[in-house]
Amino acid sequence: MPAPVTPPPRDRHPRPPGRRDPHLLAAALFAAYATLSVLRYQHLATRSWDLGIFEQAVRAYAHLEAPVVDLKGPGFNILGDHFSPVIALLAPVYRLFPSPVTLLLAQAALFALSAVPVTRAAAGLLGRARGLVLGVAYGLSWGVQRAVDFDFHEVCFAVPLIAFSLEALLAGRRRAALLWALPLVLVKEDLGLTVAAIALVVALRSRRSSPRTLLYALAVVVLGIAATLVTLTVAIPSFSTTGDYDYWTKVDSGFSLFDGADVKLRTLAWLLIPTSGLLALRSPLFAVALPTLGWRFYSADDHYWGTDWHYSAVLMPVVALALVDALTLVRVSPRPWLRSYARHVPAAVAGAALALTTTLPLSTLTDTATYDTPEGVPRIERALGRIPDGATVEADIGPISRLTSRCRVFWIGDTGGITPDYIALNNTGNWAGDVQAYAHRLHPNARYTIDDAAYGYVVLKRRS
Repeated sequence: MPAPVTPPPRDRHPRPPGRRDPHLLAAALFAAYATLSVLRYQHLATRSWDLGIFEQAVRAYAHLEAPVVDLKGPGFNILGDHFSPVIALLAPVYRLFPSPVTLLLAQAALFALSAVPVTRAAAGLLGRARGLVLGVAYGLSWGVQRAVDFDFHEVCFAVPLIAFSLEALLAGRRRAALLWALPLVLVKEDLGLTVAAIALVVALRSRRSSPRTLLYALAVVVLGIAATLVTLTVAIPSFSTTGDYDYWTKVDSGFSLFDGADVKLRTLAWLLIPTSGLLALRSPLFAVALPTLGWRFYSADDHYWGTDWHYSAVLMPVVALALVDALTLVRVSPRPWLRSYARHVPAAVAGAALALTTTLPLSTLTDTATYDTPEGVPRIERALGRIPDGATVEADIGPISRLTSRCRVFWIGDTGGITPDYIALNNTGNWAGDVQAYAHRLHPNARYTIDDAAYGYVVLKRRS
């Protein structure tokens, strides 16, 4: 007689299918974001001085010093510009790997991480397939791609915090939603209002089911608003050299809400149509986007109005998860046409994200020429490498990111009376004209000679 067959033991805690989908998607997005950022850095295609500014701040934190950023002026404490102490979290890693690439990789990781709660929330409420589709749409969203492509900024910390907070809110974990939102006050001075907006949504959803959570939420509303007021009127002015918040000048030039209305309407269209098919407007979660849209559109600075740079990154998880919430609400709508429309929206927004990506930064990763080192870059790096570690350098955008990890770097024309050891310029286009004459105009009492030059980059050395 054959022996009885013993069935294999059952897993008491079987993993639901698709549990790893959010993490696999995040890993793929990290690879894409990191490749895009690092290639831009390696090709000397840095767009602004911001990468150098943040590296100087993180470098100071890494050496347990005040976050002095000489690029904003000799001895300038960055907390007197924007209140972003959260970037100190990068200090331990930067101490081990002192390079601007460390900041770029950290940013790529944080943006990719934000896809986990978005995908997980969508899958939990709408099913695995739609969850993954919406996660892809979010990961390829134009606001995230623009931010990845534009150096490093502190908002990379805000994006996952907002995503985790709203995921918890959609899952009914309302106190967890508040706890995820609270650290936003340490990311940037305006995000206290975003904290208040999240807390208001929590309060709205708790008013009948949990009076205690309602009280917690209302307390967080007050805390978020108070944090913003204290940061703008006390914290930043106490660190600022002017004793005030310098960005008030961007909003005190008159009522500008309707200025540039065409640009602002285009931004709203980009925000709502390709990312949610307008359905995000049906969710109370969209209210979380209003503080950011409010200060941007009220500002007199037109740089804030459009879709460029990094300003829309914090809006992407809000719209994505507002869409998820709206889709769950619409499923029980008495309107057949609306239910039918909602069934097709996830595929539509993913298709829109893929189509738009052909004109967005990640599309460059499909071009083989992207991976070729541009002619002249190795020679330019050798020229900048002649500047010794610890030297004082006056520089413009081009050379900054190659110097801030090892030199004391000032912005060109803003050394506060300090005569630097070197001047490094990207003189492509000959904007400075005779570079030695230009150096003499900057520092009449010093003599600079050309130490090296390559492909429009010039390094001048001070002679005794």
